[in-house]
Amino acid sequence: MKTWRNLKDLIRRFAGSDVFFSFKRSPTVVAAFLLTLIFLVAAVFAPWIVPHNTYDVASLNLMDARLPPAWIEGGRATYLLGTDEQGRDVFSTIILGSRVSLLVGFASVILALTLGVALGLIAGYVGGVTDTVIMRVADVKLSFPAILIVLLIDGVARGVMPRDLHDKAAVYVIVLAIGFSAWIQYARTVRGLTLVEKNKEYVQAARVIGLHPILIMFRHVLPNVTGPVLVIATLGLGIAVLTESTLSFLGVGVPPTEPSLGTLIRIGNNFLFSGEWWMAIFPGIFLVLLVLSVNLLGDWLRDALNPKLR
Repeated sequence: MKTWRNLKDLIRRFAGSDVFFSFKRSPTVVAAFLLTLIFLVAAVFAPWIVPHNTYDVASLNLMDARLPPAWIEGGRATYLLGTDEQGRDVFSTIILGSRVSLLVGFASVILALTLGVALGLIAGYVGGVTDTVIMRVADVKLSFPAILIVLLIDGVARGVMPRDLHDKAAVYVIVLAIGFSAWIQYARTVRGLTLVEKNKEYVQAARVIGLHPILIMFRHVLPNVTGPVLVIATLGLGIAVLTESTLSFLGVGVPPTEPSLGTLIRIGNNFLFSGEWWMAIFPGIFLVLLVLSVNLLGDWLRDALNPKLR
């Protein structure tokens, strides 16, 4: 009962906050939020909402291969967006493929956020040689494009692991590669905010009473630097999904047995100039709408949490 009452109070405070007022007065942001919510719900409940199980090989019929969308002559109502070269429903493969893309995106963002925030707090609070080493590593990393870092990590991991483990560990390798390539922005932002926060009175008071520096960093400083981190994480989700799709399009991402949006676009691209355009166009449109809606939410969140723009 107490938990329910606290939840109601939290919802009431959020409904009266400036952030919610900024949200509901922007139709673009509301549309982006609803679109992102639809994508997330569809991905989570994909096995129960897709009209066809494209992973069930026994249910596939090669006679249904390369059917156009339902509204074009030759299409069927049971295949809304047409079928691919194996007779799989394109709509179902897009929904199921988005699960892999979003899973990799969320996991890599959590990894990058955790690593970047921890290193940023340590660099900003401890300072000295520790700060110099962490920031110089960040500067070196920034001199290389992120996609090259991801390809390097992915290539090294595949070279070290046995060949029979490549497909099984592909998703984990991609998550590690994207996460380790994206922690820099979190670390630099948190370090700058920590340099400001550590000189404030509440931190000085915590030092006086003898709290351990690690406790001060994570209990007192961290809650006051989470706003910009949430913005970076929201924008980073779109970048992570796009990076994973790029890797899968290049053939170094997730295995074909677990197709993501990038894999679907790569496969459909082989048939693009033979007239079966729907195999690549519809997954591409879905990817664009997903990344665009997430980026719009990130842009709004950045402005909503900026006190100078209130």
